[in-house]
Amino acid sequence: MTANKITQDMLPAMQGVIPPALTTSSADGTPNVTAISQVFYVDDSHIAISRQFFNKTVRNLSENPKLTAVITCPETFSMWKIGLRFIESQTEGPLYEQMALQLEAIATMSGMTDVFSLKSADICGVESIEMIYDGQGV
Repeated sequence: MTANKITQDMLPAMQGVIPPALTTSSADGTPNVTAISQVFYVDDSHIAISRQFFNKTVRNLSENPKLTAVITCPETFSMWKIGLRFIESQTEGPLYEQMALQLEAIATMSGMTDVFSLKSADICGVESIEMIYDGQGV
């Protein structure tokens, strides 16, 4: 089943407990996959991803604004693949501040307070959502 709106059952997967995977590709199609600290709920058709390190990801997004995130619910282990389109980066404002606070909490839980620093909140529009595992076993 494919949809394009974030639902309530997906929200626990956006709390930073299980690191999401993020995939981008360059203009020539060379892929890059990385683990990120957070996919942050903005509204039912937008998310923000935390930019901390991302050199190749930033370069890829400047060439090709399409990306994919895979999120996992820590309660049920349900997984979703979210097709996204990069819109903009924010380095200040309420959303950036909320993400910085959540990232600080994630860093504290993982013992990496000296490593995690939010450079920007990268806003993305949701283009598709596909459940890839329903948490019900095989």
